[in-house]
Amino acid sequence: MKKSAPIRILIADDHTIVREGLGVIISTQKDMLLVGQAADGEEAVALYAQHKPDVVLLDLRMPKKDGFQVVTELIARDPAARIVVITTYDGDEDIRRSLKAGARAYLLKDSPRQEIWNTIRLVHEGKSSLSAPIAAKIAESFSKPELSPREKEVLQLLAAGKSNKEIGVGLHISEGTVKTHVKSILVKLQAAGRTEAIAIASRRGLISRP
Repeated sequence: MKKSAPIRILIADDHTIVREGLGVIISTQKDMLLVGQAADGEEAVALYAQHKPDVVLLDLRMPKKDGFQVVTELIARDPAARIVVITTYDGDEDIRRSLKAGARAYLLKDSPRQEIWNTIRLVHEGKSSLSAPIAAKIAESFSKPELSPREKEVLQLLAAGKSNKEIGVGLHISEGTVKTHVKSILVKLQAAGRTEAIAIASRRGLISRP
């Protein structure tokens, strides 16, 4: 019987210890081979073009290009790209954006080794993979009202400490319109005030983190 070629894997994460840890996990499997490691989004795209890996393990928060940009760019160049997002963030918006961009799976960095191996193999076979907790978060998110793009912009500026007046100037809208957006945001997030809204939005991945 002809031996199958190993699954060729590219890791993209800006933390050296994470890349090395994932590399060790992969090295224990005879059917997996690490072909490259990227420390930022631009390097991830370049190494993908160079090595054409079977599966990419991709962090969301990276310098130069974040994980969402990398997924979008790789899928645009190669619709067959098989990408597993592996991150510390489990916000429903992060999950939805990743899957919508074209990722096949979403893993948390504290996932058991067996789950990481199983996910890599499933994605290599062309399948999608979501753990039960991640799938539950996706299902729950569909029951929540979505913020409009403008409301997300207002919320991001609120999180940056901007006043209604400053937000209005920045977005070229009236202060009254800003107040209307803030009221809608509080209702949709079921928040008692701005501070709670920002906390909820950060937890769900609705606003970008520094």
